[in-house]
Amino acid sequence: MSHFDFDLFVIGGGSGGVRAARMAAQRGVRVALAEALGTDGLGGTCVNLGCIPKKLYSYAAHYAEAFVEARGYGWTLPQAPVFDWARLKTNRAQEIARLNGVYEHLLRGAGVTVLNGFAQLQDAHTIRLATLNADGSPGHQTLTSQRIVIATGGTPHIPHFQGHEHVITSNEVFDLEPFPRRLLVVGGGYIACEFASIFNGLGAQVTQLYRGEQILRGFDDEVRHFLAGEMRKHGVDLRLNAGVVSIRREADGLHVLLEDGNRLVVDAALYATGRVPNVTGLGLEAVGVAQGPQGAIVVDEHYRTNVPSIYAIGDVTARLALTPVALGEAMKLVDHLFGPAPGQPPRDMSYDLVPTAVFTHPNVATVGLTEAEARERFGSIKVFRSEFRALKHTLSGSQERTLMKLVVDGASDRVVGLHMVGADAGEIVQGFAVAMKAGATKAVFDSTIGIHPTAAEEFVTMREPVAPPAP
Repeated sequence: MSHFDFDLFVIGGGSGGVRAARMAAQRGVRVALAEALGTDGLGGTCVNLGCIPKKLYSYAAHYAEAFVEARGYGWTLPQAPVFDWARLKTNRAQEIARLNGVYEHLLRGAGVTVLNGFAQLQDAHTIRLATLNADGSPGHQTLTSQRIVIATGGTPHIPHFQGHEHVITSNEVFDLEPFPRRLLVVGGGYIACEFASIFNGLGAQVTQLYRGEQILRGFDDEVRHFLAGEMRKHGVDLRLNAGVVSIRREADGLHVLLEDGNRLVVDAALYATGRVPNVTGLGLEAVGVAQGPQGAIVVDEHYRTNVPSIYAIGDVTARLALTPVALGEAMKLVDHLFGPAPGQPPRDMSYDLVPTAVFTHPNVATVGLTEAEARERFGSIKVFRSEFRALKHTLSGSQERTLMKLVVDGASDRVVGLHMVGADAGEIVQGFAVAMKAGATKAVFDSTIGIHPTAAEEFVTMREPVAPPAP
C-alpha cells in the first residue's frame, strides 16, 4: 500500500484537470482534485469564462441579424424587438451553474476526492491546500501524492499603461453592468475579435484597436483580410496599427487617448491582449519546476516536468491553448501513467491538423497550414478559392460574403490546408478535418458528391486553382 495520501493529485478543475482526474479514478487510482472555488465552479475558463458563455452570447448577438433578415422571407414583427441584457446574463449564469454541477457529479461519481482550496507545491510529493474553515477563517491542510498533475490553465494579461486599472478582461465582460453602449476592444486575436462581434451584434457601438497590421495573426493572410472587411461591414469600427496611450475616468465615461492623437469616450474598455500561463503562487520555483517564457511549464512528450513526479497539461504549458487539446493531453497522460481502458489501445495526441474556429460574425474555421506555411514547407502548391454570397442572403438583404479556400501539396495532391469564413464555419470544417487527418487528396475531394444546396459543397466542387503569385 502506498504511503502517500493519493496516487494522483490534480491541481486545477478545468477541462484537462477534470478529464485526467476522472479517467484516472476509473482505473482504480486514488485521485484528488483541488480547485479554488470562488465565484466560479468546476470547469475552468472554458465553462465559466470562455468557450461556453462566449458561444451563448454569440448566439444572442446573431438574433439581432435574424430579426432584420427575416423580413426578406416574409416575416413581419409586430413591434421592434427589445434586448434584455439582464435576462441574458441570468440565463447564462443558470446554465453555467448547471454545468458546474455536472462536472462535480462526474468527478464524485468516478470516486475523485474533490477539494476546495488553493494548492501550492511544497516539494515533489507534497501539496499545501489553503482553505476556509467553517467560521470563515483561513486554514490549511497538507497532503501527499505519488504523482502531481498541474492543470491550472491560463489567465488574461493586461499591459501596464496609464489608466490600466480602468479596463476589464474577458473574465469580467460577461457580467458588465450596465450594458456598455460604447465599447472599446483592444487586441487582434480571436478573443478580441469574438467580443467585438458579439457586442456589436447586441447593439453596442464597438471600436476595436489592434497595433498590428491585421487581425488574427497566425491565420491565413487571405482569411485575415477577408474577415476584417466583413467585420467592418457588420458595423465594427476596426482600426489597425492603432494603440492606447492612456485611459482616464470622467463623469461621461472613459476618455481614451490614442497613439495617433485621436480620442475616444467609451463606457467600458475590454483588453484582450493575450493570455499567460496561470502559475502565480503554485510554488514552482521552490520545487524547481522548469519554466519557459511567461512562466509556461516545460514538459516532455509525456507531459512530465524536470521533476519526475510532477506533470503538466493544457494551457499552463503554452502549447495549443484549446480545450480539446487539453482533453487530448489528459487522456494520453492517464493512459501513459496507468494504462489504457480495457480493450482500448493507448491514446496518442498529435498537434498536427488541429482544427479551430473563431466565433466572429461571420465565423472563421481552419485546419492545417496557411498558404504561406504550405509554400514554405512544400514549395510547389495549388490553391483553390471560392468567394460568394450565400444562398440565404439572396433574400435576407445581407451583404455578407463567404470565403472558402483549399491549399494542396503539388507533389502528393494531399489537401494540407482548409479555411473558411462564413456562417457555421466551425460545424462545416470539423468534418473536413477528419478527412484531412485521414490523408485525403484533392482527387478524393473532387470525387466526393456535394450536398446541394449548401455552402459546404463548395469544398468538393472547386476545380480550377488560382493563379500563383507573381515572382
